Amino acid sequence: MLRFSLLLMAAVAAAQNGPDNQPFPAYRIIGNVYYVGAADITAYLVTTPAGHILINSGYENTPPLIRDSIVKLGFNPRDVKILLNSQAHGDHVAGQAEMQRLTGAKIYSSQPEVAVLETGGKADPRWGREQTYPPVKVDRVVRDLEEVTLGGVTLVAHMTPGHSIGCTTWTTRVTQDGKTYDVVIVGGTTINPGVEFVRKPTYPGIAEDYARTFRTLRALHCDVFLGAHGGYYGMKEKCRKMTDGAAGNPFIDPAGYRAFIDRADRTFQEALAKEKAAQ
Repeated sequence: MLRFSLLLMAAVAAAQNGPDNQPFPAYRIIGNVYYVGAADITAYLVTTPAGHILINSGYENTPPLIRDSIVKLGFNPRDVKILLNSQAHGDHVAGQAEMQRLTGAKIYSSQPEVAVLETGGKADPRWGREQTYPPVKVDRVVRDLEEVTLGGVTLVAHMTPGHSIGCTTWTTRVTQDGKTYDVVIVGGTTINPGVEFVRKPTYPGIAEDYARTFRTLRALHCDVFLGAHGGYYGMKEKCRKMTDGAAGNPFIDPAGYRAFIDRADRTFQEALAKEKAAQ
């Protein structure tokens, strides 16, 4: 047991200090939506006249990177009023306690993941025995299609569970150069190692949740495609194009959004079919 614990601690430390969690230049994506995350562990600042909303806080050691990015963009971290998240996994919420300390913001969560956050990850049906983090107190529960509004800016919560039990996709609308765009920040679709759908479901109804999630994502209108990991939407390449002065905004990518959903859905269907065939 001691050896397992030491190996687990080493794995978490390696992830926190790995290439996905290295500093990445902050930048404006579109309208009032800014990137303030790490190299692949994403965090988004949505600015408003009444304060700001931060989506995702990363690992325990990511908040200083996020804070520095907010400052470099010319904003005050203490003006962040609301902390949202895509999923209650350690690479996205382990930093919430520290982020709340740095900002004084309120923590919002989907109902299924309140217990996960408040136990520091112990209540997570997949990772609870392997990955824990500093617990936080949830200030407000957000339900499916509920609006979170601040300073005239609204984000809508879409429950897209499966990858995590309360995974949330956030949408908002932004205006730039006289045009309005629908922004979709995908919560997560990948299948975690060790997850089962049929024989011993990781949690009851997980297969149905995945299927419903893909229906939900397909029904959303997307102009600007973002997500919980930069790799979902080719962040680095799109950022490079933007820096090189590409014509148009490379983050406006409805075709990329549809292709992403198709790939993820196909992966799920194949995994489900394989597990059923093994019964």
